[in-house]
Amino acid sequence: MRNTSQRRASILQALTRHGSVQVAALVDQLGVSAVTIRSDLSALESQGLATRSHGGATLARTPPPEQTIPQKDALNHEQKERIGAWAARMVQPGDNIIIDSGTTTISLARHLREAQDVTVMTNGLNIAWELADAPGVDLILTGGLLRKQSLSIQGTQAEACLQAYSFDKLFLGVDGLDLQFGVTTHHEAEASLNHKMVERAKKIIVLADASKFGRVSLHRIVQLDRVHTVITDASISAEYRDGLLAAGIELLIAE
Repeated sequence: MRNTSQRRASILQALTRHGSVQVAALVDQLGVSAVTIRSDLSALESQGLATRSHGGATLARTPPPEQTIPQKDALNHEQKERIGAWAARMVQPGDNIIIDSGTTTISLARHLREAQDVTVMTNGLNIAWELADAPGVDLILTGGLLRKQSLSIQGTQAEACLQAYSFDKLFLGVDGLDLQFGVTTHHEAEASLNHKMVERAKKIIVLADASKFGRVSLHRIVQLDRVHTVITDASISAEYRDGLLAAGIELLIAE
């Protein structure tokens, strides 16, 4: 009924909520064979996300809890500022871009205040405020429901706003980036909106300080084969540097 990645994302969500899953229950829930479910659990185990047990699996890696905007902003602040400055260099006059909500993407917004002839769509209330009086930036806000935890606008109205547009670049903030599972976020509606953003942009640029690597949050946005560029800091591990390059992703180190 679902493709492999959707099914495994559902299993991971069940693992995160309950701590363990049973093959028989997943067979009933997902409408596939026990052989398929066992294959899914083996794949999640190979990614370090689950541990197989008799008749099912348990969660091996607990997603980190979501933090507030002030908490996030205080973490790795200098690295985020460098990443934002580096990302701003990729914006050219005449560009139409999306800037996702977040505390790394807000740094990008600060460095775009002097940009000329740029159109920005954002779902981030803090990003909109930062760019509201930037003379060279035409600003478009998505409609939708404000999620106060992240100052992001989301929901079906926000997703519908995207359908009439085509963008040159998407600058995407994430809560986690895993070489096998892809890029993730804590909240389902944000993941859904981010996925729609990916569909509407020609180039996908992920902004993530090195602490995000190896993390898996509950909801996947996309797998890494949809990402063109990752901008991060010099603390990136050799494993993730080599893994991203091997995946054909442009890797930029903001120093």
